[in-house]
Amino acid sequence: MKAPLPKKQQRCAIYTRKSSDHNLDLAFNSLDAQREACEAYIKSQAHEGWNLVADRYDDGAFSGASLERPALQDLLEHIRQKKIDIIVVYKVDRLTRSLADFAKPVELFDAHEVSFVSVTQSFNTTSSMGRLTLNVLLSFAQFEREVIGERVRDKISASKRKGIWVGGPVPLGYRVAEKKIHVIPEEAELVRKIFASYLELGSTRAVTEALARDGDRPKPRLLSTGSIIRSGRFLPGALGYLLKNRFYIGEVA
Repeated sequence: MKAPLPKKQQRCAIYTRKSSDHNLDLAFNSLDAQREACEAYIKSQAHEGWNLVADRYDDGAFSGASLERPALQDLLEHIRQKKIDIIVVYKVDRLTRSLADFAKPVELFDAHEVSFVSVTQSFNTTSSMGRLTLNVLLSFAQFEREVIGERVRDKISASKRKGIWVGGPVPLGYRVAEKKIHVIPEEAELVRKIFASYLELGSTRAVTEALARDGDRPKPRLLSTGSIIRSGRFLPGALGYLLKNRFYIGEVA
């Protein structure tokens, strides 16, 4: 009786992703949990010749809506270099939530004979049934992402209808207090002066020069980093944006 032939060695790469940076600094975070589950699955397939590669492919604080992620791009490049035979993920949506986006890496997988395996959903793309299951799961993942987007947009729209400020640069002449927008009288006078000057002079450059002569300056801008930008004078581009801002006529996008 002949001894069974040894299985061909399959080089396995684990890909993990987390959308936010929340708790990424913990000793054992979501990426580690995903990787641990994938490592256990690969060990269970040792009889099939599966071996884990040394390289790690972890994307922390990256959305699944785009493929432009550092670790994912490294993974795809290593596939092109024929360094990987099987990609293992905890769930399909760790790779992508978009059915359209997934078509691109699938073409690359097929071209280099690379299999794609989801640990918790028990399939791989080497079989027709695996492909069908994958497409169904991705359709639901994309549906979930679109529903979440609709909920966020609806909430923002409802907040704006109630006069709640939902973020973004506050226009000159206003301030935000308790999520409500309030007029700053002295800045409001400057805004009226800008509009009146534009109607009179007909040019943003002429208006900026007139404002500079009068010593009128834009208010400092607070960046998300906490730093403050102060400008010595109005610039034509910024002034043009102000004049086109429909917020001044009571319209909100």
